[in-house]
Amino acid sequence: MISLTVNNKILKLDIEPQMPLLYALRDELKLTGTKFGCGAGQCGACTVHLDGQAIRSCITPISVVADKNITTIEGLGGSDDHKIQIAWKEFKVPQCGYCQSGQMMSAAALLKHNSDPTEQQIESFMQGNICRCGTYKRIKKAIQSAAKK
Repeated sequence: MISLTVNNKILKLDIEPQMPLLYALRDELKLTGTKFGCGAGQCGACTVHLDGQAIRSCITPISVVADKNITTIEGLGGSDDHKIQIAWKEFKVPQCGYCQSGQMMSAAALLKHNSDPTEQQIESFMQGNICRCGTYKRIKKAIQSAAKK
């Protein structure tokens, strides 16, 4: 039995310790906002927060996150939208939308640790999140806008 906290809820899961966190979130907890992308931690679609740090859930075994706080896109804003989610809507960032939960989780982690990032810092931090639709300019504008709020 593995104990973890997801979106401020304490949970216990009877699963194999090597199961990737992504599978536990999507298959066991039905939190499907976090997406499977490459399965190798390269594209960022599966990004969640582990104790406030952005991590790739597809390559993180559930045993590593035991007794730690995990935040998914479903828990990012709590009961209200997070300023990143508001900016995403304002700048109409999503196109196909598949990578967007991972993009927003990375952006939120960036702003948590750097509330006023430069354009270059945004580009550098967000490099690990791939958007096949190429919405990078809107992503950057949304992050800059959210940083000002």
